[in-house]
Amino acid sequence: MEYPNRKIWIARYLLLISVACFISQLNASDDVKFYESFDEDFEGKWTASEKPEYTGVWKHAKSEGHDDYGLLVNEKARKYAIVKEVDEHVDLKDGTVVLQYEVRLQNGLECGGAYIKYLRPQDAGWIPKEFDNESPYTIMFGPDRCGTTNKVHFILKHQNPKSGKFVEHHLKFPPSVPSDKLTHVYTAILKPDNEVKILVDGEEKKKANFLSADDFEPPLIPSKTIPDPDDKKPEDWDERAKIPDPEATKPDDWDEDAPMEIEDEEAEKPEGWLDDEPEEVDDPEAAKPEDWDDEEDGEWEAPKVDNPKCAEAPGCGEWKRPLKRNPAYKGKWHAPLIDNPSYKGIWKPREIDNPEYFELDRPNFEPIAAVGIEIWTMQDGILFDNILIASNENVAESYRETAWKPKFTVEKEKQKEEETTESEGLKGYQKLVFDYLYKIADLPFLGDHKPKVLDLLEKAEQQANLTIGVLVAIVAIIFSVFFKLIFGGKKPANVRAEAKKPEVAESSNNQGGTEAKEEEKNEDGAAPPRRRNTRRED
Repeated sequence: MEYPNRKIWIARYLLLISVACFISQLNASDDVKFYESFDEDFEGKWTASEKPEYTGVWKHAKSEGHDDYGLLVNEKARKYAIVKEVDEHVDLKDGTVVLQYEVRLQNGLECGGAYIKYLRPQDAGWIPKEFDNESPYTIMFGPDRCGTTNKVHFILKHQNPKSGKFVEHHLKFPPSVPSDKLTHVYTAILKPDNEVKILVDGEEKKKANFLSADDFEPPLIPSKTIPDPDDKKPEDWDERAKIPDPEATKPDDWDEDAPMEIEDEEAEKPEGWLDDEPEEVDDPEAAKPEDWDDEEDGEWEAPKVDNPKCAEAPGCGEWKRPLKRNPAYKGKWHAPLIDNPSYKGIWKPREIDNPEYFELDRPNFEPIAAVGIEIWTMQDGILFDNILIASNENVAESYRETAWKPKFTVEKEKQKEEETTESEGLKGYQKLVFDYLYKIADLPFLGDHKPKVLDLLEKAEQQANLTIGVLVAIVAIIFSVFFKLIFGGKKPANVRAEAKKPEVAESSNNQGGTEAKEEEKNEDGAAPPRRRNTRRED
């Protein structure tokens, strides 16, 4: 007798569970005001704009690496516009409203938008087939990046009850757009206490208050007073805090024409200076090419090389005394400034009552009648999915857990695998580079530079990451030695000139070259050689 009773009890239990699930599903369905999964083709459900400037063609396509479909931006450098009406207008004035959708920037986003516009009813002056950037919306929400712009927009278009004008109010300091190519879910939660929260991947990134002047620009509630547009600054209003002293006069010994620098009369031409030698001479080893035609190519001139005689001397060419600061230089005289006795401060127009000022306890939201995507982008591969409007935060969270999170988890794991593979490939590349560099370091032509190269190689290997700077330094040393080995014998005078330069520079430092050592130079009675730059520009 117990066995049939147990079967009845189990049947009743299962029935109760079924009823509970049905009621739960019914309640969840009531909380969902709009949902688009794009599992089926959007043709016939969404209306693409027929305006001629919107040449972008939308595609029903799978997200890369998934069997999940979405609405795809298929071409670069296009304007796109598409819209779908909601079954019933969504009232934003009472209760909580959640706006949520997924977007994946499969090819990144350098310049373009991936936001959604929540449109007002069509009696505001728009129709689906003519949907464009002028179509009236209530809220614009989502990522946008171009140049210095990198933010998740939240813009409320609110009507001023006094003027009747609709004004865009931008959320201040919005979160930035993730820079990867993964699927991200963006959520805006509008609360009945005037609070709005922005979530990215379920994590709160921004909290604001619709009525706070600190959170929206311009504020929803305008200021009580405004500057009087008819007020004019009096002609005798003096805003100068300081004025030139009218009683001051220029000193008699003030010479405005004295130059800033003068020749150093105490400087002497260094011994051995070659006045008659040019800094550059024709290359004695150069020869006129056999195919040179004077009539077509002009008169052939040998290329110039450094004058080897100048390498042995302190300088060549006409010597001129160096310049030094003129002690008599004072520049143009100006009268000193004094407090202005007529100063009245910076003029501002008087404040008057703002005719457009109003007070409110709750924003006068316009209802949402349609969901539209109207963007201009330089990138393709933007995929929209799982667009949701709900009246319950838990419903939105449930959609994130079931629809978004599995995809994101797979993509994240794949990204880690690719980064690991790339890192391992880089390590192998580093080893290959070091192996070749060590082989080159063993070549005899490096000579005295070999210890320096080996030291750099050892330091670079100890670093966690091989830097381009270390490679460049090592390669630069090797190539400089290599080129000197090949071309160094052609112009030995150049090498000797480089070796001589520190002595000339030291002499210049001791005798004159900077203002800080003027007095020291004058006391020593020496001056640096002054060389003209006669090098011809090729």
